[in-house]
Amino acid sequence: MTVELAWDTAVPTGISDQQLVRAALAALQHGELPEMELQVVMVSDSTLAEMHGRFLDDDSPTDVMAFDLGDEDEGPNGEVYVSVDCARRVSALRAGTLDRELALYVVHGCLHLCGYDDHEEQDRTRMRAAESLVLGNLGYPPDNGPHELE
Repeated sequence: MTVELAWDTAVPTGISDQQLVRAALAALQHGELPEMELQVVMVSDSTLAEMHGRFLDDDSPTDVMAFDLGDEDEGPNGEVYVSVDCARRVSALRAGTLDRELALYVVHGCLHLCGYDDHEEQDRTRMRAAESLVLGNLGYPPDNGPHELE
């Protein structure tokens, strides 16, 4: 299993690449896809909003997007794009920590690649439980507040 991390935006202090890679690996292990080759890219709000518009026909800001590339012949099996700006904003609003919020977005994106969904209430409950378990195993404190974008 290989997880590559890239920064396409300013690198915040307080979190290491190693922490984010560990979060991705833990989520893939939980989702029973430990062999996945993954690229995680940390981006700005504007970059992710542009991607959101291009790929999902919705140019509103979002926190994370995941792409299953399993059918590609070369390169990673999946990509996760995380908005650092969104994590910074949400963690400040929720009086949380930026490192936990970034780890949450990485875990969330990886769980999507493992088949988890969050569109229906039952699926969202399952996704939140998996996120909590993975983050707890990584040593992050529980946070049961809503994480939907305002």
